Amino acid sequence: MRARKAVSKQMAMRYRAANRKAKGNLLDELVALTGWHRDHARAALRQALLPERPRKAPAGRKPTYPADLQPGLVLCWAVLRAPASKLLAASMHYLVPMLRTEKALDVTEAQAALLMRMSASTIDRRLAGERAKMRLRGRSHTKPGSLLKSQIPIRTWAEWDDAVPGFVEIDLVGHEGGNNSGEFCFTLTLTDISTGWTVNRAVKNKAQKWVFEALQYITGVFPFPIIGIDSDNGSEFINYELKNYCDEQHITFTRSRSGNKNDGAHVEQKNWSRVRELVGYLRYDTPAELELLNEIWELDRVFTNYLLPQQKLVKKTRVGAKVTKVHDKPATPHQRATVHPKVKKMPIIRMNAAFKKIRVMALSRQILTLTGRLETLSKAKSGTATNHLKEVRS
Repeated sequence: MRARKAVSKQMAMRYRAANRKAKGNLLDELVALTGWHRDHARAALRQALLPERPRKAPAGRKPTYPADLQPGLVLCWAVLRAPASKLLAASMHYLVPMLRTEKALDVTEAQAALLMRMSASTIDRRLAGERAKMRLRGRSHTKPGSLLKSQIPIRTWAEWDDAVPGFVEIDLVGHEGGNNSGEFCFTLTLTDISTGWTVNRAVKNKAQKWVFEALQYITGVFPFPIIGIDSDNGSEFINYELKNYCDEQHITFTRSRSGNKNDGAHVEQKNWSRVRELVGYLRYDTPAELELLNEIWELDRVFTNYLLPQQKLVKKTRVGAKVTKVHDKPATPHQRATVHPKVKKMPIIRMNAAFKKIRVMALSRQILTLTGRLETLSKAKSGTATNHLKEVRS
């Protein structure tokens, strides 16, 4: 087609200046070259003499989600601590109304409806420029406790498929800040296998006295009874005090295999998402820092379990080197607990009442204020230590 247009353009000037007979000869020549009908060839020659009109870009489809939704989407993403897009999409139907009630999210009814229906893939595209990935690794402080190991049965991660709400895994996370010497705080994390309900409690060190005291506190604030505890082989867990307590309370007490951290996979994955992501890797070793840590965990217990959706692995298949994982629909621990047939009516009523009292933005700001104070305390302390060392050396 381009060659035909080029030929007709070259012949057009000659055609305009030619007499009647010459025009007929030019038409015959053009028809022979292009195969066009004589009338079409004549029209093509006339058209070639006209100035070319600039082509307009196609209008395209009007965007479903306009640019003015971006600030609201970024706010929702930031409030929930930058979750994956699938988790954010699953939380928008309750998060947007809660933020609008607090007047933290200033959008119209139409904009709110668009935010709540936005798909995970669209959220991924819209937040591509906002994401910043940081992957840090911690270190384990678990020392094997040989006492009572033969009396406590082993349970692996593969045996938790039938777990009902109340079967939990526990683990300790150290806040040594890269310096493993001396005494420093630990956070005891307890995670329910079935619902993902997670509670943290900080202790001044990993002595079994403080760990047991923290565990008793957590069982007191847990929304439903604890009927099974699974731990690693650390001496802070494998001791007579915890063993006797579990026997008295008719709680099943099991442990993981030595050297197999994946046996406690449900709680191990919380070390980053529910501890490190919030309070980082600084060193916390003073009473003031311990108090702040527990204030943070008290508020975060509500934030994590009522507002942050989670996904559970349903199936994993391996074909050669390819591993395919299938996850369930994202849901918060609160949502999982309220629909589970084994959870009694009274805990559900209490959980639903607590959910209605939540003010998302206010809660998020409180937590951020406390984490900021905690970071300031830790950095000021390390700065004082550095200055003291300089004075000693001088």
